[in-house]
Amino acid sequence: MNSLILMAGSRILVALLVVFSIFMLLRGHNEPGGGFIGGLIGAVGFVIYAISCGTASAREALRLTPETIAAVGLGVALFGGLMAAFTGDAFFTGQWLFIGETEDDKGLPLSSVLVFDVGVYLVVFGSILSLVFAMEEEI
Repeated sequence: MNSLILMAGSRILVALLVVFSIFMLLRGHNEPGGGFIGGLIGAVGFVIYAISCGTASAREALRLTPETIAAVGLGVALFGGLMAAFTGDAFFTGQWLFIGETEDDKGLPLSSVLVFDVGVYLVVFGSILSLVFAMEEEI
């Protein structure tokens, strides 16, 4: 597509959608959202960019192939599930680490659930982009 307005707008839209997708990823523990919907929103931003500027430009903007992103995400999700096995608990049992813990404050909680959600985010993001880029290159 050769629309100058769409090309300029899509660059801004990609940034906004990726930031919003990360917000949805991090919000998903206490309210609706999480890795799946965050990955979909992030992928939509790059799909819009691919439609307006071309698939080659979108692949260049990613800097990694979508297949690599999905494979790394699968490894991160597996690691999130295996974190419980390192402590002797059942697979996918939630584990928490509190950083900066004091007597009065628990500190910043980091959980294995967040690691799993990040993995799901990357798998969905990479697989959707892989499918869309392959379909767009066929046309």
